[in-house]
Amino acid sequence: MESSEVRRFIEDNEVAMVDLKFTDLLGTWQHFSITPDEVTDGLFHNGIGFDGSSIRAFQGIERSDMNLIPDPATAVLDPFTSHKTLHMLADIHDPITGERYHKDPRGVAQRAEAYLKTTGLADTSYWGPECEFFVFDDVRYDSGRNEAYYHVDSVEAAWNTGRQEQPNLAYKTNYKEGYFPAPPRDTLQDLRTEMVLKMQKWGLQVEIHHHEVGTAGQCEIDLRYAPLSRMADSVMIYKHVVRNVARDAGKVATFMPKPIFEDNGSGMHVHQSLWRGDTNLFFDAKGYALASQTAMHYIGGLIKHAAALMAFCAPTTNSYKRLVPGYEAPTMLVYSARNRSAAIRIPMYSSAPHAKRLEFRSPDPTANPYLAFSAMLLAGLDGIENKLDPGDPVDVDVYELDPLEGDHPQVPSSLEGALDALKDDHEFLVKGGVFSEDLIETWISYKRENEIDAVRIRPHPHEFQLYFDA
Repeated sequence: MESSEVRRFIEDNEVAMVDLKFTDLLGTWQHFSITPDEVTDGLFHNGIGFDGSSIRAFQGIERSDMNLIPDPATAVLDPFTSHKTLHMLADIHDPITGERYHKDPRGVAQRAEAYLKTTGLADTSYWGPECEFFVFDDVRYDSGRNEAYYHVDSVEAAWNTGRQEQPNLAYKTNYKEGYFPAPPRDTLQDLRTEMVLKMQKWGLQVEIHHHEVGTAGQCEIDLRYAPLSRMADSVMIYKHVVRNVARDAGKVATFMPKPIFEDNGSGMHVHQSLWRGDTNLFFDAKGYALASQTAMHYIGGLIKHAAALMAFCAPTTNSYKRLVPGYEAPTMLVYSARNRSAAIRIPMYSSAPHAKRLEFRSPDPTANPYLAFSAMLLAGLDGIENKLDPGDPVDVDVYELDPLEGDHPQVPSSLEGALDALKDDHEFLVKGGVFSEDLIETWISYKRENEIDAVRIRPHPHEFQLYFDA
């Protein structure tokens, strides 16, 4: 709706509160609420102030004042609140210059879309992420000076076949056997359906939901493809809905990539394509896997810049516990048709021109979607601009290939490696002013100081098993 319609909507629906949400640099929703009386024309022109220094990786305290300007097109009734609440996403602006804040992730995505149009190559990029997650019944963890542990549990978990559950009704999910089992083995059918219904109330288009491969409640809900910024907005709503529906049911959902040892982790396979008007630029009836030369060059860009991309697409230390061979997490940067062991897959479900797209399988759902999608788009556009050759397709199970044979690049083995790559390779990201140098420097320093070092300096529980009697 337009800004002029918001006030009327509030009155017609007897809205009690208006909730403004924005995404911080790391990809978490922040919010505060205002009364309906505060929703004036001035709100949509001048915004409302907040303390940017209290938001992770945003402003220093000496430049803390920031403004939020709501986007009326995102207005929707919140399906979770007890009192009728209107939700709106808000964009972040500098109160002095009035310009868009360069570290506002939503602004990055919108600049990426604007840059795409300036290239003259395409006017729209479509995105379809497959976000996986776990639903647990109990989660406990702590990290102190004298102890560190975690414990996750699920009534579905393979390790609970012998647990005293009074009664234990069996039908546990074996390791790596959770793909598409019917109830009673799949205990989360109704929960996922409730998630889908809530997503639809938020305006999301959902295609499918199902149990995923991992034991202990791994799930997936897929959204219908949409333009970049709109899909990034949708992913944020998606994650909010999943977490809150699970909590309302007395469960807990997590998008952590690898919460369970020796089973599949949660990825975010990202389908992507470029369009000019009604023409899909990735389709060619004579091309390999019906993919065009433009698509091949786009793949070349993803492969060339993949190590740097991982800093945004797999942005946690835990991400690299998923990115190991043998758990359907592609580590070898090759492309193929149909082959799910390749990092870049060209799906072959349909021969229709509109269905042709690429699927980048290495990202995971801890990524900030605004930054990750934008970075992938810019890498692909760089590949097209420079006509980068992705090499020959690899149509065999890459897990069976000797990693020492050939010259196939690998994803980094750690977040530190990805950040090093980003430091050395980010010129493609600053084209068109999409990413700023300051954003990239902030990302690298924050991740190193607050995540890599925090994990690196702490004793790990498994080290006691390895070294206590050394």
